Amino acid sequence: MTGLLKQGTWVLVADGEKALFLRNAGDLANPNLEVIRELQEENPPTREQGTDRPGRTNASTANRISALEDTDWHRIAKERFADELADRLYAMAHRGDFDRLVLIAPPLVLGEMRKKLHKEVADKVVGEFAKTLTKMPVDEIEAMLKGA
Repeated sequence: MTGLLKQGTWVLVADGEKALFLRNAGDLANPNLEVIRELQEENPPTREQGTDRPGRTNASTANRISALEDTDWHRIAKERFADELADRLYAMAHRGDFDRLVLIAPPLVLGEMRKKLHKEVADKVVGEFAKTLTKMPVDEIEAMLKGA
């Protein structure tokens, strides 16, 4: 991934609750990621979001009652956040805010974003990392990308 962090390259570091939009103000040898925007969405664990008992279903061929799996509200919120990020990236790309983009997110979020990215954004993606780095300081993210 030579030349991954050319000057002006944007880096999106996200998980299911937080996103950092960064821009490299430095060069290849000395990246300097500046925070452009930070988004945060509250997404408590499912146990705090849903209080219903699991649903039940009757089998049509036998006298059995089966439990249905609980809805994973936490995962649904992560998927919605990934959709929101994809929409924001499209608006930014359409305005010409960036020409190059690196995506860093956990596999679930990265996969959801990848499915939702508009072609205009997908064509600008120069690198992807399936990692959770939203709790890392920006200088450590720089070092990780510089070593990539």
